Amino acid sequence: QDMLRILRFLDQPLDLFPEKFAIQLNDTHPAIAVAELMRLLVDKERISWDTAWDITTRTFAFTNHTLLPEALETWSVELFASLLPRHLEIIYEINQRFLEDVRAQFPGDTDRVARMSIIGEQGGKHVRMAHLACVGSHSINGVAALHTRLLRDHVLSDFDDMTPDKFISITNGVTPRRFLALSNPELRELITNKIGDRWLTHFEDLRELERYADDPRFQEDWRNVKRVNKQRLADRVLARTGIGLDADSLFDIQVKRIHEYKRQHLMALYIITLYRRVKENPGLDIPARSFIFAGKAAPGYFMAKRIIRLITGVADVVNNDADVAGRIRVAFLPDFNVKNAHPIYPAADLSEQISMAGKEASGTGNMKFTMNGALTIGTLDGANVEIWEAVGADNFFLFGMNAEDVVARKQAGYRPWEYESENPELREAIGLIESGTFSGGDRELFRSLVDSLRSRDAFMVFADYADYVRCQDAVTEAWRDTGNWTRMSILNTARSGRFSSDRAIREYCEKIWKLEPVSVEMTY
Repeated sequence: QDMLRILRFLDQPLDLFPEKFAIQLNDTHPAIAVAELMRLLVDKERISWDTAWDITTRTFAFTNHTLLPEALETWSVELFASLLPRHLEIIYEINQRFLEDVRAQFPGDTDRVARMSIIGEQGGKHVRMAHLACVGSHSINGVAALHTRLLRDHVLSDFDDMTPDKFISITNGVTPRRFLALSNPELRELITNKIGDRWLTHFEDLRELERYADDPRFQEDWRNVKRVNKQRLADRVLARTGIGLDADSLFDIQVKRIHEYKRQHLMALYIITLYRRVKENPGLDIPARSFIFAGKAAPGYFMAKRIIRLITGVADVVNNDADVAGRIRVAFLPDFNVKNAHPIYPAADLSEQISMAGKEASGTGNMKFTMNGALTIGTLDGANVEIWEAVGADNFFLFGMNAEDVVARKQAGYRPWEYESENPELREAIGLIESGTFSGGDRELFRSLVDSLRSRDAFMVFADYADYVRCQDAVTEAWRDTGNWTRMSILNTARSGRFSSDRAIREYCEKIWKLEPVSVEMTY
């Protein structure tokens, strides 16, 4: 309504609407806007359907942010009719005309018509908001190269078959001003003293740091900055949780939404494995490591909350065991949000990006860690693929199946219990959970979590466990070489330029909105 008001104020004709405004649908949540603009144009402005539809489809573009079916929003027709009856009428009209085009392009393919319909029939009639967004937009983009490919090949493959020119890929980005310059002032100063401050708006200039990666003095300065940040986070963890962390230990951090596909429980299994090794051999020579978690779980997501409970249960045991002697510390930092994340990213030595391949759309936490000099341990999932390519395979700890491996393994018949029976360390880690070791002797608390992993394991934790443990052991050995670890850290920051939001927004302007940059003179 406000856009139309502005257009009238400028005394511009309606057919210029797409030239003056671009509307980006950020996932499926605002997709009702397609029907709303049609309602305004047809009912209020009294223009023809075809003209209104042309304006609408040239105005909207759709960014998909997920590969999870449950996140592709749907609404029951009954609810829709009771709240927005006119919008539902418009959606039915859009759908009827769209399906005529589908039948014309794919004659006789009734299954395709049913799959592509905006109105779903299974489980009661419902409006598929992602389909409405696809039909009503001139552009559809994923948020990482792998994500876009999986959208085209699987989630939205029918739409790709029909309108392949709509699909493009724009990898997410994060702002270096907030997530490096503001949250890591010591590193900002160190970088600026070396290469000047142009990098703040031309993030690709960080490549100039590469020539200092082997400089012993610069490495020492880099480590000093990292230790300041680690002590700052350790102080916060102590104040919030009462858990003391050694700032000289390896800070191994996973902060993100708590979800089974992100596999916080895989990291927990490694901690349990490491703990069991120490218990069997109290004199084991391992570098001190602090495992730090943070993140929120959806209120009704039972299994996510069980995972949090497992992490805190492991922390209670490991942190208070004299045999461990401080070599392993575990903390779950509460109230994760952008503000509380500021001291976390700069403090990380190791960034955990361990989702099952083929499930993460992009990830942006992975970028925030990388630009602050954390090394990544991760799968080839989401933007991890592009981080791995950017920083170099030698500066990234890669493990696990890729997206194609996951599909093949599932098609062959995935039997997670076989992995447990064949891997003694996995079997013993699960056994400790079952025994009540991390639940005060309660053998029932984690039964649902263990049963789910053993019988179904939808996100293939057991399948990737052995390679994850192998990779974590490689991390331990790499950490012992302080100079080389620092070199890899510097190179991660130096090669993170492509993950700036400046680049992402520039690509939206060029590829979707067709906008030209305008010079603006700033006065102070």
